[in-house]
Amino acid sequence: MTHPEAAIANAWRERYGQTPDLPVPDALGASLFEHRSVRAYTPQAVDEAALRWAIAAAQSASTSSNLQVWSVIAVRDRARLARLAELAGGQRHVAEAPLFLAWVVDWSRLRRLGQAQHIATEGIDYLESYTVGVVDVALAAQNATVALEAQGLGIVYIGGMRNHPEAVAAELGLPPDCFVLFGMCVGHPDPSSAAQIKPRLPQAAVLHQERYDSGKEADAVRDYDQRLSLFQQTQQRDERAWSRVAAERVHGPESLSGRHRLREALNALGFPLR
Repeated sequence: MTHPEAAIANAWRERYGQTPDLPVPDALGASLFEHRSVRAYTPQAVDEAALRWAIAAAQSASTSSNLQVWSVIAVRDRARLARLAELAGGQRHVAEAPLFLAWVVDWSRLRRLGQAQHIATEGIDYLESYTVGVVDVALAAQNATVALEAQGLGIVYIGGMRNHPEAVAAELGLPPDCFVLFGMCVGHPDPSSAAQIKPRLPQAAVLHQERYDSGKEADAVRDYDQRLSLFQQTQQRDERAWSRVAAERVHGPESLSGRHRLREALNALGFPLR
């Protein structure tokens, strides 16, 4: 095997607990499979060139009807990062990251374009437009992730930006018709606190042929519970079964870290969601 092929095969084993039983296509990039959430960074800054390559990759992602309804805010100011960290639930890595990217669903640009041309923009007010914005942001951010990791950087997504959407919008000076879908910490991984590739569900649980079929799900989840518990032991983290932890995460509004009021927050930020 070449180095990229060996890296991909190793990542497959860490994801699924077994050696891949299919050949590695030449065009696959190892960084796709070696992704891991990185929460500890060296003091080294993320240079502007790395960021601009990542944004170019983000803008190369698919976008619905070429509307491009997203923006990203690069944050490096330590005081602002500390405030964002508190809004995200006290996540230390947000405060310590050399670079933090706030990924914004941004319909304000099209609203301004409509106003300038005296064109009504009531379509922005509907749930479909909210969905388009969320999809566009997610596709762009994942492309940026691949580009950042290919440059030797590490990232972790921060869903905690949705804990207090109005306060986050105020901190970042967002106009109406915008909200931060998630954040992203970026930095050079600290070698003394190396992150590991986390196992994922077996493909039998997520890949269906022709029609949805949950017949193999129970065995797949049972296998995953065992593998992830062993992984969590090595990380000195919660060793409870994934199936239990995941179900508890959606137990009720009290388990959503304040995000149960997301519709209310979005309404306040200019999204009627009709």
